[in-house]
Parts: sequence; C-alpha cells; structure tokens
Amino acid sequence: MKKISFIFILLLGSLSYSQDWQTSYDRSLIKAKNENKKIILVFQGSDWCGPCIKLSQEIWSSDYFINYSNKKFVMLQADFPRKKKNFLSHEQQKSNNLLAEKYNPNGYFPFVVIIDKNENLLGEMGYKKTTPENFIKIIESF
Repeated sequence: MKKISFIFILLLGSLSYSQDWQTSYDRSLIKAKNENKKIILVFQGSDWCGPCIKLSQEIWSSDYFINYSNKKFVMLQADFPRKKKNFLSHEQQKSNNLLAEKYNPNGYFPFVVIIDKNENLLGEMGYKKTTPENFIKIIESF
C-alpha cells in the first residue's frame, strides 16, 4: 500500500509540473488572447534532432521554466518526427507544414518563435546551451 501511495504522489507531482503543449495554432491564438499571453512556437524534430532533444531536456522540462511559462506563455509545438512510429496525423502534419511556411521557411531545427496575441513576430532563436533563467532573459528581451 505504501508503494502505491508513493507512486501516486510521485505521478501527481509530475503532472502538476508538466508543460501544457498545444498543437493547434488557432486554439493557441484564442488561448493567448483570452489569457493575455504571448505564444512560444517551437519547431522541433522530437525523435531525430539532437539539439531539439537537448532543448527539451534542459529548458522545456525544467521546473523553473515550466513555472514561468505557465504564467506568461502559451506553448505551441510544431513537431516533425521522422520515425514511422511517431508520425503525426495527416491533418496535424499539414498544419505544422503551414506553420513552417509562415514562421520557419528555412527549416531550422530547433527553432523558437515568439509571437504576441495579435500574431506579431516578436523574436526568434535557435538552440543555445544556457540555463532556463538565461533562456527566459533572452525571450523576455524580444
């Protein structure tokens, strides 16, 4: 019984500190407008891009960044996996392709785009080896 209680508490704690990733641009815009937030749009190759995986592990998954971003940003993910088991639905892939045409025409990975609630581009950047605190300073400077 103690093991089950411990596992439950552990899972509950991890759920409260997880990133709320959106996959719909339209829903992200609505959420940004309703909550008066900016959007962090991330282009990534989750199953093949080394720097994308590092960015996820070092920044997106950190408790510090999650706590900060939940208050200030809508997190939108445009993933471009290559492994068959991770393929997206046709509709989602089409949506991600349209986002890439608009915000990432050069096809950089990872590529982070900051957009305000009115769809104005505020800034963009690639992977940087840094701390979550410094990453936040960079995106706040946009």
